[in-house]
Amino acid sequence: MIPFPSDQWAQHFKDALNVNPNYHTKAADWEGDFLFIIAPDTAYPHQLTLYLDLWHGTCRAAQFTTDHPQTAYTLTGSYSIWKQIIQGTLDPLRAIVRGYLSVQGDSRKIMDYAHAAQELVSTAAHIPTTFEDTK
Repeated sequence: MIPFPSDQWAQHFKDALNVNPNYHTKAADWEGDFLFIIAPDTAYPHQLTLYLDLWHGTCRAAQFTTDHPQTAYTLTGSYSIWKQIIQGTLDPLRAIVRGYLSVQGDSRKIMDYAHAAQELVSTAAHIPTTFEDTK
């Protein structure tokens, strides 16, 4: 089991995306990097930031960071919401529409690439993950 959050988890996610032919196809025209801000809640009291550099169906970088570099997109939600997304029990687009995730950047473009977003989540859901709040 790979602990979340950890650099090991981020690296495994990057590697898994880069060998996923469905993600490569569905995100072939995508250009843009993301910050996923994981806000503290009752399950996990720390703020985390996961940086993903996604380019034409390839993940060029994935790392947890304390910096907040300027990115094309930022998605912010609580630890518990991100946990549900990573486990595959909450669709990220539904989380955006319901206000569980806030978006900075062109949300229309994110919606246009809904199938690529679903592949991101599917890939994350297949990582054998143990979550910090359940240790």
